[in-house]
Amino acid sequence: MANRLCIVLDFGGQYNQLIARRVRECGVYCEILSYTTPIEKIRELAPDGIIFTGGPNSVYDETSPHISAEIFSLGIPILGICYGCQLMAYTLGGEVESCEKSEYGKIEIQQTGGALFGGVPEKSIVWMSHTDFVSKLPEGFTVKAVSADCPCAAFECPEKKLYAVQFHPEVTHSEFGKQILHNFLYEVCGFTGDWVMDDFIESTVAKLREQIGDKKVVLGLSGGVDSSVAAGLLSRAVGKQLTCVFVDQGLMRKDEGDFVEDTFTRLFDMNFVRVNCKEQFLTALKGVTDPEEKRKIIGTEFYKVFWDKIREEADGGFFAQGTIYPDRIESGKGNESGNGSTATIKTHHNKVEMPKDISFDGVIEPLADLFKDEVRAVGEKLGIPHELVWRQPFPGPGLGVRILGEITEDKIKVLQEADAVFRDEIAKSGIESELKQFFAVLPDVRTVGVMGDHRTYEHLIAIRAITTDDFMTADWARIPYDVLARVSNRLCNEVEHVNRVVYDITSKPPGTVEWL
Repeated sequence: MANRLCIVLDFGGQYNQLIARRVRECGVYCEILSYTTPIEKIRELAPDGIIFTGGPNSVYDETSPHISAEIFSLGIPILGICYGCQLMAYTLGGEVESCEKSEYGKIEIQQTGGALFGGVPEKSIVWMSHTDFVSKLPEGFTVKAVSADCPCAAFECPEKKLYAVQFHPEVTHSEFGKQILHNFLYEVCGFTGDWVMDDFIESTVAKLREQIGDKKVVLGLSGGVDSSVAAGLLSRAVGKQLTCVFVDQGLMRKDEGDFVEDTFTRLFDMNFVRVNCKEQFLTALKGVTDPEEKRKIIGTEFYKVFWDKIREEADGGFFAQGTIYPDRIESGKGNESGNGSTATIKTHHNKVEMPKDISFDGVIEPLADLFKDEVRAVGEKLGIPHELVWRQPFPGPGLGVRILGEITEDKIKVLQEADAVFRDEIAKSGIESELKQFFAVLPDVRTVGVMGDHRTYEHLIAIRAITTDDFMTADWARIPYDVLARVSNRLCNEVEHVNRVVYDITSKPPGTVEWL
């Protein structure tokens, strides 16, 4: 069938799935494959377009990912991005050199026409991230965009259907990036935009049924949106063959354990098991202050409880997780199809190894290629209630990653109350839909204050709110001052042991969404 598939060839960059996500937003079905995929396999798939991703390597390094020049003679339109741009030029006889001045972040380019730039202003801002550049084009190519320090910011050879950009059109910082990708997909490749999220659900449920058969599936719940949607997909696929184990480690938001239990037992056809084990977690975390160690302990204890609960049932079958793509990126697991590897930004609870005495037929991660907003779209298509689908994200380690220093029962109580107040004021303010995530943090800091005529020495509460499209990058939310004033007033007056409030105005990067 014509116009059915776009292939994203992964060369080890962090944005391979983000590119795929942008392609899907254009109504085009795509699959990510390793750059090592044989040419014969690509011919067999008969894609209508191919996109080369970026990557952390230098093309003139013999150990870096390369590809046979044969792919450029298949007659299939190809778009090279960043490393993929350099690889295209290098493989076809051009030259790539190290920059005298690297380009990182927002850069202005000037375009001079061509198929990629229809509907794009002559000058626009794009996101650059490179230390090498194409210094000489292969024969038959022409430059279509430049920046102050990059003479080949975009180039093309329409006769061979080959196009390349040095920048990253897939990130939101590139003003007309989606238009550029749309131009490639529609004007160059001839796609018609008939793929929708319903197709993802239908194909995923079918694959799950085929993969699982009549076997059991065990899903570990953290109580968040991701695990809820994963449970919804699995429930639709196999019903009572699914057992969801909810480990309430005492690090949930106020009253959240009860909410999760009520929601899942009402909405899904599955077996639901809740385990209350706050004391076990507090004992394991006693005296621990290092954030990575806390994450690992919480993950390890989670699975100790989890495995103890289901060990008698874990005779074959599958283990399922609500992992989404940013989880894999930040855990350094995002490039398993390519040659590169991403740095471990933080360890996620669902990346802890399972015990050696437990035997499963495989691990199922039905959402592993999706971003948060795509997960929400799937949830709505599955008929999961709005209030659950649009709950703000909550990390698997819970409030454990929002308490700096040692985690104690008293600190948990303070943070639960503070977070509840903050969430209540945001809900009342009418700006909740503008925020993608907002929460309170309890730093390991006490400050001097005065209440009445008395000196106090109590906790400082930090509040954080962000706006983002994909959680790969984020900006701090401009909450109105009057809302911030009400939040601060209530926190200091209603939450015991709090006498100061600060607002985190750090973007991602350089910060992460969570503090730990």
